[in-house]
Amino acid sequence: MKISEVMTTSPIACKADDTIRFVAKKMVMRRCGSIPVIDNDNKLIGIVTIRDTMMPLYPNFGEYVHDSVHGRDFEEMEENYKRVLCMKVKEVMTPDPLTVSKDDSILKAASYMGLRNLRRIPVTEDGKLIGMVSIGDIARGLYIHQGI
Repeated sequence: MKISEVMTTSPIACKADDTIRFVAKKMVMRRCGSIPVIDNDNKLIGIVTIRDTMMPLYPNFGEYVHDSVHGRDFEEMEENYKRVLCMKVKEVMTPDPLTVSKDDSILKAASYMGLRNLRRIPVTEDGKLIGMVSIGDIARGLYIHQGI
């Protein structure tokens, strides 16, 4: 079975200069954990996850080692989220993410997902975003549409 048979076409996307607030709201409203990042020509340049939007809240390892008491100040971390919401997507996104083609096997995508602990992978054609495929899409393709 090919990815084109199970992928989501016309996925929501964002731009590198969008704010974290904008993209996090999209993720929450659409109940998705990641959004592809595109340029003005629809070329895929990155991917941002809900985890990426939260990582700036946490102290890095060095800060935690030197000040473990304040490294766990959750009220301060929550207050800092106002600052994080103003950050740009390009500051937290993963550039040049792993992609698949619409003609690839769904098992190839499933293998990548297993090896890299991914739940969604962008589908591209000539570097341009044409869709997204999720582990749920693959499961539906394998277990429902194939009649297994």
